[in-house]
Amino acid sequence: MRRYETFVIIDPDIPQEQCEPVLERVRELITQQDGFLVFEDVWGERKMAYAIKKRERGYYVRFDYCGLAPLVNEIERFFRIDDRALKYMTVVLDKDVDLEKVKEEKAAAESQREPEPAPPETPPETESAELVQEQPAEKQEETAAPEPPVAEEAPASEPTESAENTTPVEKKEEA
Repeated sequence: MRRYETFVIIDPDIPQEQCEPVLERVRELITQQDGFLVFEDVWGERKMAYAIKKRERGYYVRFDYCGLAPLVNEIERFFRIDDRALKYMTVVLDKDVDLEKVKEEKAAAESQREPEPAPPETPPETESAELVQEQPAEKQEETAAPEPPVAEEAPASEPTESAENTTPVEKKEEA
């Protein structure tokens, strides 16, 4: 089994309701042909480098999957006959892939990306004041740090000392 990556640019002028069936069809093809979808990366609408079918923008999607050559042929055939797909490209990532190892990698990646637990409900006002007092002194200083003082500018009429003591000629001699 091989690992492939297919990029497709979908017409951005079609509504989202008509774009989703294209992506769903690719997912179905992968499962029907005994493939394994590793990752689907939706990049969204972006400006293209050059116009394709008089379109300046495109809706980009990347599929990372494992399968055999007939699966790739069927996906590309679908993109050729569907007018919603402006452009597509398939690249072989790995010629001999261990499907079990890929599934383990996907499970490990998903476990790292698990959503964080929802923050607890906001405590009553009396408790929030106590929580602020319990914060370490460093964090309280960070949250309530005063703005740095602004240096006062010298009046334009009074020359500064450095301008009186040095002249451009002396600077050249020093250098």
